[in-house]
Amino acid sequence: MGIISLEKQDHLFWLGRYCERAYTTIHTFLLGYDRMLDDDSTDYKSICKILDIPDIYKDEADFIKTYVYDGNDVNSIFSNLKRAYDNAIVLRDEISSVSLSYIQMALDAMEEYSKEPFSLLQLQRILDLLLAFWGSVDVYVFSDNSRAIIKGGRSLERLDLCIRLGYPAKRLTREFHMFETRMHRLSAQQYNAEAYQQFCSAFQKSGDLKKHLVLLNQIFVRR
Repeated sequence: MGIISLEKQDHLFWLGRYCERAYTTIHTFLLGYDRMLDDDSTDYKSICKILDIPDIYKDEADFIKTYVYDGNDVNSIFSNLKRAYDNAIVLRDEISSVSLSYIQMALDAMEEYSKEPFSLLQLQRILDLLLAFWGSVDVYVFSDNSRAIIKGGRSLERLDLCIRLGYPAKRLTREFHMFETRMHRLSAQQYNAEAYQQFCSAFQKSGDLKKHLVLLNQIFVRR
């Protein structure tokens, strides 16, 4: 297991988190979009509440345009993709130009789509590119340790969002076991073992898991 600098570990971890954040929040947006069309045009407010982001949007149209495409909105899907790219670009040698290219293509596509009328097919294209990125990680990231850190960040982010989104217990348990599997592939020096054990204990006791998100997010050092 080769030695990886703390700075590189940080970039690998946040690359995984931001890619997963973009992917999962796109799915959350698409579900809310259907409700906005069918039931309530103000349902975007519930999306903001679930994701714990400020409701700075004027109306449904502004939410769609800003939350999806606006890089000036720090919580937007575009901003999360940009952060993923910023981490990926400094890891080019570690993750390969092929893996980097999928994030670059997703970011370029978002910039182009921002100039066009909104379409669900646009976001489907971004989802496809993100899935292609994850597939390329398995093929082109040769370091087992680096791959484990990226996937650890991905799994932590997925578990965090599943808790925030109120997913059913069966789904949470599945994500938790996946997270455990990812953590076991890391060295104890690469994360806060005490916070990890405390979160695992809290998860097993069930209850309001949202209260334990602070512990979850202390497992790796935040930037």
